[in-house]
Amino acid sequence: MGCGASMYPLGGREKKSVPEVVVYVPSMRIPAHSDLQRPLRGLIPQDLVDRLACLRNQIVLVAEDTGGSAVTELRRALEEYLSLLIGLTKKEHGLEGLVEFKWKNLESGRQENSVANSWFELLSAIHMIAMLTLSEANTLMIPKDRSGSGIRVVSSDCKRDAVDSLLKASGCLVFCVREILAHLPPDIKKTFSKDFQDGVLEAISIQALGQGTEIQLGFAVESQKASLSVKRRLACEQLIYFSQVLSSVTFIVSQLSSLVFVSIQAYHFLSGLDMSNGHGKKHLCFIKWKFLEAKAAAYYYHGLILDKGTEPACHVSAVCCFLAAGGLLSESKKACLTFCLTAPVTRSPPLWGAMKHLHQKIPEVASRKSQMYGYLLEEEKALQALPDLPDFQLSLAPDDYVLPEIDPAWDRNKWGVHGQPLKEHLKDSEDETGA
Repeated sequence: MGCGASMYPLGGREKKSVPEVVVYVPSMRIPAHSDLQRPLRGLIPQDLVDRLACLRNQIVLVAEDTGGSAVTELRRALEEYLSLLIGLTKKEHGLEGLVEFKWKNLESGRQENSVANSWFELLSAIHMIAMLTLSEANTLMIPKDRSGSGIRVVSSDCKRDAVDSLLKASGCLVFCVREILAHLPPDIKKTFSKDFQDGVLEAISIQALGQGTEIQLGFAVESQKASLSVKRRLACEQLIYFSQVLSSVTFIVSQLSSLVFVSIQAYHFLSGLDMSNGHGKKHLCFIKWKFLEAKAAAYYYHGLILDKGTEPACHVSAVCCFLAAGGLLSESKKACLTFCLTAPVTRSPPLWGAMKHLHQKIPEVASRKSQMYGYLLEEEKALQALPDLPDFQLSLAPDDYVLPEIDPAWDRNKWGVHGQPLKEHLKDSEDETGA
């Protein structure tokens, strides 16, 4: 799942380990063996074919040797590979559908996709960059004890770098949806696994923004200068992001285009949904967990602001918010446990950021305020309704992903020999097939 930054040994001879997860990383796919030489022979210079094949093989070897942990090296190789791969997508070269590109799951080694389309290869490579960048964010957010004191902390610099990584990953996925999927015909897109459908790609992109906002909320909670309004805004924004994720996943999984799902409706629908395909069920559990945490935080901070009012109705509404936050917090703890126990088994890190603070404050404030204003709750029963949360314009946006420049090797003017004509090449291929 790309979350192997921190491992803990378990009992038994196999010395199995359970990874910690802060940022959820969907299953990573890597290139599988594909024959680039025969389909491209004679159509482009041989050294260009060799470079394409060599870089693709290098990506496979590094990913398999390191389990995908060599993020910087793999990203560099992928960017170099992309600068060559872009040439295969250009219409003027007529090479778009000649090579059958195969990809496999990094963990299981099982081949998952095989598509004769260079736009699919472009999609897969940028998707891999996105997954590597999410993995990098997860590694940055895993607490480390570098002092030997037994106290595990995440530095502010690591948190800021994690936010940057999340925005970059989100931008890669947005690019996949807006700039690549449009070039793929519907019959090819139908063969993709669910993880490559535009609704799921969009959901993971939004989820990355939600987790970036979660880290920002943690900064605000730790800052003495941040006002309650700022904390409420960030908590509400985090909730909006995860509500959108739920809606996106609901749409792609349910295939019920006639239904319109919004926030809590989406949550209840997904509560009974079993996504047993790959890591889908675990991913869904993660989204539910983060949705509940965000909603608990939003109601808590909204309650604190309402409680500053002078009218009895303000205090009643505030208590309703605190009690709702307490119930949501309890549900989020259960959701966290469900996520950790859902295969593949993981563990959550020590409480961090806003939740480290709220796990103590929400039960305490809910108990104190309900006792303080208990008489109002009895007198103003008609006012005992959970108030609506305010709506905010979202602050975070994905970083723009920009494809590398096409490699100069694709300049036809520099090709000494253009190779055999396409008809002769295809005839040779047919002869080999019939041999």
